[in-house]
Amino acid sequence: MNVRKAAASPDPLPRHRLIADTALDLLAERGMRGLTHRAVDEAAGLPQGSTSNLARTRAALLETAVRRLADREAAVLAPNELPGATDPTAAAPAALADALARALHRYLAHHRGLLVARYELALEATRRPELREVYDRAGRTFREPVVALLTAAGSTAPERHALSLVAWCDGVLFTCIAGQSHAAPPTRDALRASCTELLDGMLRN
Repeated sequence: MNVRKAAASPDPLPRHRLIADTALDLLAERGMRGLTHRAVDEAAGLPQGSTSNLARTRAALLETAVRRLADREAAVLAPNELPGATDPTAAAPAALADALARALHRYLAHHRGLLVARYELALEATRRPELREVYDRAGRTFREPVVALLTAAGSTAPERHALSLVAWCDGVLFTCIAGQSHAAPPTRDALRASCTELLDGMLRN
């Protein structure tokens, strides 16, 4: 089992990060039923009660996991790497397609467990309004830059086009992790080609 021990390295993670990362690992490996305060303590190698001290309720533990998920996804998807992140007018559709393909391929190649944890939390958020708010707020950190870049690229309906583009990204990730393409995910070149085709259709005058 891929667990995180408190003393696994000479420079251990801060306890709150260790707990949140371990919660995500457990979600990926055991599903929602496998996530308990006791299980996090045991998997992280922490004294019993450590997780409860950080997140006293199950809702609090799930919110902790969602916030950590957002931090880790920001590092993987890296909105700051999108072309024109600081100056949207400098973005070009080809550069945007390349950046999105790079981010998606990075996720599929190196962070599959994190995606499974994300899907567990997304489903749970449909049943918990307080978690839904946290989950949606985290998701806006990726969607909002895409809207700005599409606007700069000449989209006549940037909000609608951003919805389609983000939905395509989510669909690719889901299909390649939990769907029929899990055994043969697309290459970065294939992802770039598909994204380019999608953007060409959106931005064609």
